Amino acid sequence: MLSPIVLFTYNRPIHTKKTLDSLSQNPEAPESILYIYCDGPKENANQETLENIQKVRELVKQEKRFQKVIVKEQTKNKGLANSIIDGVTEVMSQHGTIIVLEDDILVEKGFLKYMNNALSMYNEEETVGCIHAWNYVLDTTDMKDTTFFLRGADCLGWATWKRSWDLFEPNANLLLQQIESRKLQFEFDRRGIYPYTQLIRAQINKKVDSWAIRWHASLFLQNKFCLQPVRSIVTNIGLDNTGTHTFIESIEMNMNNQKTIPEIILKKIPIQESDWFFEEYKKKYKIKHKKNRIQECITRIKKTIIVWKNKFKNPKSFII
Repeated sequence: MLSPIVLFTYNRPIHTKKTLDSLSQNPEAPESILYIYCDGPKENANQETLENIQKVRELVKQEKRFQKVIVKEQTKNKGLANSIIDGVTEVMSQHGTIIVLEDDILVEKGFLKYMNNALSMYNEEETVGCIHAWNYVLDTTDMKDTTFFLRGADCLGWATWKRSWDLFEPNANLLLQQIESRKLQFEFDRRGIYPYTQLIRAQINKKVDSWAIRWHASLFLQNKFCLQPVRSIVTNIGLDNTGTHTFIESIEMNMNNQKTIPEIILKKIPIQESDWFFEEYKKKYKIKHKKNRIQECITRIKKTIIVWKNKFKNPKSFII
């Protein structure tokens, strides 16, 4: 039985259509159930935003390329974080597995096959917490496998089981307390290559509203691992200043430059973090020192927040 797909949308009809078109090209689409969550308007939404929200709803109601399409419309704006947390929880109450997308992720024709097969392959492996479909553009010359593992979770085209989602801890304070008391900051920051600890603090201080950082921390603290592709089978088309939830600030996260592949050949591999990933990441992005790298990332994040605050005049618009 194929896992249900959940798509979260808001006010980008063009992006939503492209995402649905790419998803429908998967051979498994006609046999898959698709849930579509449409977030509602903010109190101060302008006419253009209201019209785009309506266009998205009209578009998804016409979708017929899947076995069944269930549309969930919100009357008020929940924000992406709450939408995903509530939506995934709701669907998980009816299904044991789930595949999750947002409205700006294009998928390759092998996406659903990879997700469903990986969920099945690692179903009995409780150490595996989730499946992911994206990776940085790295040198894969020496990689014999098509997948690898990282501790924690990821969010750009992902899938999981109810047993894993039940571990989700929404309280960022509790998560940070555990990370610090167990002195896990370096490991949580993926051996110093990205300041996830700082993002947890930003969540606590209400500078961001991120379900993704809490999802990563929840699985990380339970010593769960995420299956990652060596090369991406998804592309992000939302880094064009159209989304109220944009937070990705650097070129290294720009998936429009990623060369995707149509299919991932799966085989079971040891469930442990891959040294290959960290070595190639450091080569690619020239990481020389943990503290310098973290400060560099924090600086870029702060600059991005200033730019978007000036644009939207609303610090709560930074939701991931």
